[in-house]
Amino acid sequence: MELSPEERRKIYEEEKARLEAREQLEQERRQMSPETTVGIAPNVAGLLCYVLGWVTGIIFLILEKKNKWVRYHAAQSIVVFGTLCIALGILGWIPFIGWFFSGVIWIIGVVLWIVLMVKAYNGERYKVAWAGDIAERMVVSSGTIPDYQKPPAPPERKEAPPPPPPPAGIDLDERINKRVDDFFKRRNRREGRITASAFAIAWSIVLLVFFNFFYQYAAYYNADTTGGIVTWTRSPFFTSDIGLWLPILNTTLAISIIGHIVMIILDRNILRQAIHVIMDGFGLATVITLLVVFPFDFNVIPNSVAAAATNTGVTVVLIFIAVGFGIGLLVRVIRLLVSIVRAVVKSPDAA
Repeated sequence: MELSPEERRKIYEEEKARLEAREQLEQERRQMSPETTVGIAPNVAGLLCYVLGWVTGIIFLILEKKNKWVRYHAAQSIVVFGTLCIALGILGWIPFIGWFFSGVIWIIGVVLWIVLMVKAYNGERYKVAWAGDIAERMVVSSGTIPDYQKPPAPPERKEAPPPPPPPAGIDLDERINKRVDDFFKRRNRREGRITASAFAIAWSIVLLVFFNFFYQYAAYYNADTTGGIVTWTRSPFFTSDIGLWLPILNTTLAISIIGHIVMIILDRNILRQAIHVIMDGFGLATVITLLVVFPFDFNVIPNSVAAAATNTGVTVVLIFIAVGFGIGLLVRVIRLLVSIVRAVVKSPDAA
């Protein structure tokens, strides 16, 4: 349907206002954190480098590509708290005096943790003796690490000049077509998330049904032939201890189903990230509980070598799954924190 000149002008002015508002927000965001890849103020990023010790240090050293000041704090966090963790692990094996020195190191670590977070948030490039020198060598490939620079004050807003006359019809048509294409791209991404959530809900329901009603069919099957008649005997791999693990599994699967339903209904970025953090946390707890309870009996396998190999293989796989859940959970927590800080920075009330 052909648009009238008045309709074209109205669409153009609305689109221009949206673009100007978006450019203004982007400009304010760049002014708040002009030098960071993660998109938050350098002092906040520096504080987050120490929140979980060497773990967040590694994450920010990977995520932050441009700001050497933030990368320095990430490297120092790795060196300081990584060294303390190794020292605690070694001293834990030494009887009597080992526990005493472990307590001393733990207190020192807590004090350093608080001091480093405060110093980073205040914009100071605080050096911890030898650890700071090592961190500088890790970060600096050329030049020096710049001191923290507070973001410049945003310029005063001036009254916007009157909008220019709309461009030629073909330019406006291209702008409208681009907006329509962007809309469908966003819709396709949302449809992809809805599809993934639907599969996750279906898979959770399958696991609920199987582990509550049919887990005994996970077994070793042996065929006996008597008088030409084949008789199958089933020796389940799961023991009665599975009853200790089922409650947390059912809770985790129920949370997964509810979480994905909420994400289908409410498509909000921070909400999605928070739900994924909760689901990953319960997933990690479920795998760790399964490792602790270990309701398996692979001795039903006649071959003792195969039974031992299966037992070891299942244990190793569960450990790898737990480690994967743990790393994924930490990354999701950091991303959620970054998203929350970005939302606070962009909020007009934060000024």
